[in-house]
Amino acid sequence: MRASVMTIEEMAALLGREFPQAFYPGCGLTIERANYGDVRIRKAFHEDHLRPGGTVSGPTMMELADFAMYVAVFSAVGPQPLAVTTNLNINFLRKPAAADLIAEARLMKVGKRLAVGEVSLYSDGESDQVAHVTSTYSLPVQK
Repeated sequence: MRASVMTIEEMAALLGREFPQAFYPGCGLTIERANYGDVRIRKAFHEDHLRPGGTVSGPTMMELADFAMYVAVFSAVGPQPLAVTTNLNINFLRKPAAADLIAEARLMKVGKRLAVGEVSLYSDGESDQVAHVTSTYSLPVQK
């Protein structure tokens, strides 16, 4: 497996500097693994993530999937805070447990202008996916 072009610590520092409103101590997001185009992110469970019916809300799952793809992009192309989501499609497969959410993101193609990947979301401790996501990121032009 190819190594990430940025370490977890470098990515965390970049995220904290560029997106302090979303990635800060206590935000509940943890980068657990980062290889080239292959990352694992944990979102700590909080009751605020629940919607009526006791399930984790769709926006919470989408936020995690988008964050995981962003980190996967960093792992492949380096510090590109101006990379932006151009498409995100999510299929909700089953009701997630009231537990931490795990995102396994994998880039399928990294080009000069676009990165395409998929994210599998799981409830911590369970093997069945709760959602499947495909996403495309636009990469800034390299000068």
